[in-house]
Amino acid sequence: MLSAEYRKEIIDLINREVVPAMGCTEPIAVSLCTAKAAEVLGCEPQSIKVLLSPNVLKNAMGVGIPGTDMIGLPIAIALGAIVGKSEYQLEVLRDVTPEAVERGRKMIDEGRVTVGVKDGDCETLYIEVIATAEGHTATAIISGSHTNFTYVAKDEEVIVDNRTPASESGEHKEVALTLRTVWNFATTSPIEELRFILEARRLNKAAADESMKGEWGHCLGRTVRESAGSRKIMGDTILSHMISYTSAACDARMGGAKIPVMSNSGSGNQGIVSTLPVVVYAEDTGASEEQLIRALALSHLTVIYIKQSLGRLSALCGCVVASTGSSCGITYLMGGDYEQVAMAVKNMVATLTGMICDGAKPSCALKLSSSVSTAVMAATMAMEHRCVTAYEGIVDDDVDKSILNLTTIGSRGMLETDRMILHIMTHK
Repeated sequence: MLSAEYRKEIIDLINREVVPAMGCTEPIAVSLCTAKAAEVLGCEPQSIKVLLSPNVLKNAMGVGIPGTDMIGLPIAIALGAIVGKSEYQLEVLRDVTPEAVERGRKMIDEGRVTVGVKDGDCETLYIEVIATAEGHTATAIISGSHTNFTYVAKDEEVIVDNRTPASESGEHKEVALTLRTVWNFATTSPIEELRFILEARRLNKAAADESMKGEWGHCLGRTVRESAGSRKIMGDTILSHMISYTSAACDARMGGAKIPVMSNSGSGNQGIVSTLPVVVYAEDTGASEEQLIRALALSHLTVIYIKQSLGRLSALCGCVVASTGSSCGITYLMGGDYEQVAMAVKNMVATLTGMICDGAKPSCALKLSSSVSTAVMAATMAMEHRCVTAYEGIVDDDVDKSILNLTTIGSRGMLETDRMILHIMTHK
């Protein structure tokens, strides 16, 4: 068993990275930054200028904003200024009302909101909001992570100035992880120390249940569950249930439902995929609550570990990482040991590496459904002791090196892919 001190460091890490969020994380983070600027300004801004890193812009262009029936950044920015509360963090738009939406529409129609790309080098996750009113200016900057304010000022008064990359800021001590450590933490920690992870099940399953009742996104979750064609092809199976629930929660989130989900590493979709395939498999197979808790801890911490080297935003779709975590959790629930979990990871690296992120939008549900299918296939292979070998592609004998190969491709090898994706998206 890991030491109590080390377990506490890991638990603190999970609690920082696995948090509730309402709406797609990038536009919500922009709302949060706008809310902070408006609060510092002390009144509703007469004009708001927003400068973003390309990756934030990419992920905020095509997604629904909770409570609005509208898509994209302008309404997220306007509502952040009108009703946003920075104390709510990633639930900053919790208090949106129809009246606020109409005020937001008016603000946009009057040309008071502008959005652009930040010139020069900046962090992959960078949000700068400049709000003005009555001769005063307030500036707020978020960078490194979705809730990390690195600069806040009103006129000449600097309130916060910590403009260094998040990895160098020293705000939190880096927690060194390996897949073996992740396994040991999830499978040997006292169960009461891990019980908090069940909140992810509650929130994300509630989001899926609510989605089934409405018309969100492409309604993929309900289509898989109810369409005659889907039932004839996939049947009433554990896999179809996993795909249905996971894609349903994504339908609601990407469609702008005013429903919170439990995120992972700054992404609601990552939190959904880390959670719901594991939950559904556990429930459908009659796993005990302790088994579910440990499987969820294994899934979520695996995702956090992989994201440490990948970074918050990249050209690699987050469902690749999240489904690798859920494949580990599913393998554990199937009765797998550490070696089989490592095999599942290698199988995932061999399959999904290279799936692009072309922004957050309703069709993300299709990518999530593909990743869930792959997670189950990778786990099933691992349980038969079948694993992609080091003679094949980017997989290495060392599972941690295989993970590093995946994240190196995502963070460095796909940089030009990322630029091309944004160019295509902004020139259609």
